[in-house]
Amino acid sequence: MQTAVIIDYGSGNLHSAGKALERAAREGDRDARVLISSDPAEVLNADRIILPGVGAFADCRSGLEAVPGLFAAITETVRVKQRPYLGICVGMQLMATRGLEFGTTDGFDWIPGEVRPIEPNDPTLKIPHMGWNTLNQLRPHALLEDIKTGPDGLHAYFVHSYHLAADDPAQTIAQSDYGGTITAMVARDNIAGTQFHPEKSQTLGLKLLANFLNWTP
Repeated sequence: MQTAVIIDYGSGNLHSAGKALERAAREGDRDARVLISSDPAEVLNADRIILPGVGAFADCRSGLEAVPGLFAAITETVRVKQRPYLGICVGMQLMATRGLEFGTTDGFDWIPGEVRPIEPNDPTLKIPHMGWNTLNQLRPHALLEDIKTGPDGLHAYFVHSYHLAADDPAQTIAQSDYGGTITAMVARDNIAGTQFHPEKSQTLGLKLLANFLNWTP
């Protein structure tokens, strides 16, 4: 049985993410143990890592660093052991080189680029962007397998004011539109991130989480 650890560092929809991942495992007939933990030892023994995040970039980074040994364990598991990683919302943004929310804050630098404010070209569009959008898939990825994308595709749930602008366009897997292009998903090697919330995205989200549990990068 594989173990998927959802990182608990004081930010994110932990209960919702845990329940959604358990349901995705059941519906995908995948034998998975889902833990919500801030224990570095459990992170080091994980087969898969999920990092959620809600709020400001700097606050989430500070919260992660405030738990002794946690970020070092995540780095060892993901970057050295090459275990699959999924970042959700700010958990995705933290993979960038830096975030520009309320000043400049260093990210993980796993996906070179920066987290910038959304700037819709329609002044009537409100920030934060909050609601349901389809995905424009730019290139194939295992996490989007058998998920219908495009204008007539399934919808994902977004709530954010910033998005990750990757330096390498090949690392942007999907985009959405909110008065202009916004990054919806990034990935490289064994790491992936979604700006939208799979745990709140119903059919699309459950399938993406099931794909994550089956992913062998």
